[in-house]
Amino acid sequence: MYHPRSIIDVLADNVKKTRNPFGAWNGAMNTWWKKTPLRTEGDAMLFTGLMYQLMPYIKKTTRQIERFEDTFIANYVGYQRYVPKLLVKMAFLFMAARKDKAQADTILKSIVKLLEKSKADFFYRPKLDFYSGILLYDLGDNEGFIEHANFVAGKLKEKGIRKLITVDPHTTYALKVLYPKYTGIHFDVKTYFERIDFDARDGGRQVTLHDPCFYGRYLELSDAPRKILDRFGIENVNVRSSGKFTSCCGGPAESISPALTKEILNRRYADLQATGKPILAMCPVCLGNLMKVDANVEDLSVFLARYAEDDK
Repeated sequence: MYHPRSIIDVLADNVKKTRNPFGAWNGAMNTWWKKTPLRTEGDAMLFTGLMYQLMPYIKKTTRQIERFEDTFIANYVGYQRYVPKLLVKMAFLFMAARKDKAQADTILKSIVKLLEKSKADFFYRPKLDFYSGILLYDLGDNEGFIEHANFVAGKLKEKGIRKLITVDPHTTYALKVLYPKYTGIHFDVKTYFERIDFDARDGGRQVTLHDPCFYGRYLELSDAPRKILDRFGIENVNVRSSGKFTSCCGGPAESISPALTKEILNRRYADLQATGKPILAMCPVCLGNLMKVDANVEDLSVFLARYAEDDK
C-alpha cells in the first residue's frame, strides 16, 4: 500500500497547477467533440467532468502503481510533484493507447446520440468542461477540493451556466451535492439518462446493471436507468447487492492500493457473474475495473445508443 499522503500531495499539486489530477493538458485529452457538430448555446450544458477522457490515462498509471506497490520505489512517489508540469503534460500526450481513447470517445458520442434522439435542448463548451476535483474529496483533501470547486463553479457561474447534464456518478455527486455545500453555488444537475425520452422495443433481452456507489447509495438514482430498460422492453436481472445496497467495484482505492482494489473487484465480479447476463456499467471507473477481469461488460450509454440508431 502507498502512503495516502504521498498520493494526495501529488494529485493536489497537479489539480492546483493544471486543473487536472494527472497534470495532463485538458485540451489535448478532451478531443472527442471535435468532429461532432454540437451547439454552443442552449438550455443545459453537457458537462463530462473529463472522467471518461481520463480513463485511458488512469489505466496506464494504475499499471505502474500496481507494479511498484510495497516496493522501495513506493516511498518516492511523492517526489513526482516536483517534476516540471510541462514535462508531465508532454509525457501524457503519448501515454494512453489509441484504442482506449477511442472507447472513451465512443461513450461520449453515444451520450450525445441519446440526448439528440430525446430532443434534449443541450450544448457543449469544451473550455468550460473541467475535472470536478472529486478524487481530492474522496482522499480527504477538503482544502484542495474546495479551492478547485470554487474555481470550476465560479467559471460556470461567470458564463451564466445554470443547468448541467452529467455523464458519470462521481461528477454528478460533486456538482449536485458537494458544490452547493462547499461553494454556495447551485446548479440544476441531471444525468444524461434522466434526460432520455424516446421509445424502443426489444422484447426478451436480459442484462444486469451494476450500480455505482454514488448513483446507488448516495444519489439514489438506480431506478432511472431501470425504467429506461423497462420502457425498451429489456429485463434487468438484479444482482444480489444492488440499488441502495450496491457493492463497490474497488476502483476508488486503486490509487492507494491496487491489491486491495483487486480483492474488492473479484468479490463484486463474482456477484455480477452469477446472473449469467451481460453487465452494463454506468461509471468509467467501474467499467475500467470490470474490463480488467475480462467481464462481459459495456457502458450503458453505448448499449442504449444502439436503440436510438436502429429505432427498435
